[in-house]
Order: sequence, then structure tokens, then C-alpha cells
Amino acid sequence: FFSSRRRHTRYISVTGVQTCALPISVLYLKARSSKNIRYDVQIPEKPVFINGTPALLDWVFENLIKNAIDAMDGKGRIQIILKPVDALVFIEITDTGKGIPRGDFKRIFKPGFSSKSRGWGLGLSLSKRIIEDYHKGKIEVKQSQLNKGSTLQVVLNQSED
Repeated sequence: FFSSRRRHTRYISVTGVQTCALPISVLYLKARSSKNIRYDVQIPEKPVFINGTPALLDWVFENLIKNAIDAMDGKGRIQIILKPVDALVFIEITDTGKGIPRGDFKRIFKPGFSSKSRGWGLGLSLSKRIIEDYHKGKIEVKQSQLNKGSTLQVVLNQSED
């Protein structure tokens, strides 16, 4: 199931139960969030493999979902879609929260930027570093409307299983 390519990097199944970064994060946070938040998770039945570090990817997905929960003030819907397309894997996390002003789409990934009264503004900057520098992927605000919600997209390279 695992095969090592280089130190600290393994092939992981994004959708496989035992090493699954995304579904484990969803299950963990769903159990700890408001019952007024609905989760819609769309992942393919066939495992999707990426070359990555499970603990780091777990942390990124957990951070993105926590941010979505915070943006909704305890009530709303989170949609998570994982879609393999050719050699890439697209992961979209959409919430029905406050939204992000267009001028902040890039700024939210800068260290120290936060729209919350608590926190240090490090979560998204670390997420960006983990996805882009360590996993050679991309993270961005795909779309957002004030008072309607946001979609953040993570794009990772798919690997052979």
C-alpha cells in the first residue's frame, strides 16, 4: 500500500480509509462541529493516489475545513469535492459563510493576515507553503461572494498507484 520515493514522502491514497487525509479530517471535524452544519462530501469510489506526506495533508485539509466552519458561525453547508482530471487532483472546499473580499484573495495566504479576532493568521500561509513548496501543488480562492460563501481549491499532482 505504501511505497517510498524519497525520505518523508509516500504515495498515499487520498480517498483510501486507512491513510485518507480528506475523509478523516471531515469525520474528525464533523463530530466536533455544530449539528447545524451540513457536510456534502463527493469523492470517487476508486482511490486517487498522490505523492505526499499524510500528516501535512491532514493538517491542511483540517485547517481549510476549520476555516469554513468559522466563516459560517455554526450554521450552514460545507461541500467537499475531490475530482481527478488527467494527471491532477482537484479538491474544492466550499462553505456558505461570510465570503472573502476580492481584494483579499491573495492576501489571506500571507503570514499574519487574519479576519478573525482570535488567531495569528498563520493557518493559510502554512497551508500554502505545504501545498505549493512541499507538494508542488497549488492553493487558491476559486470564488467567493460576500455573505454567500467561498470555494478554496487545492490542486495536487496525481501519481501512479
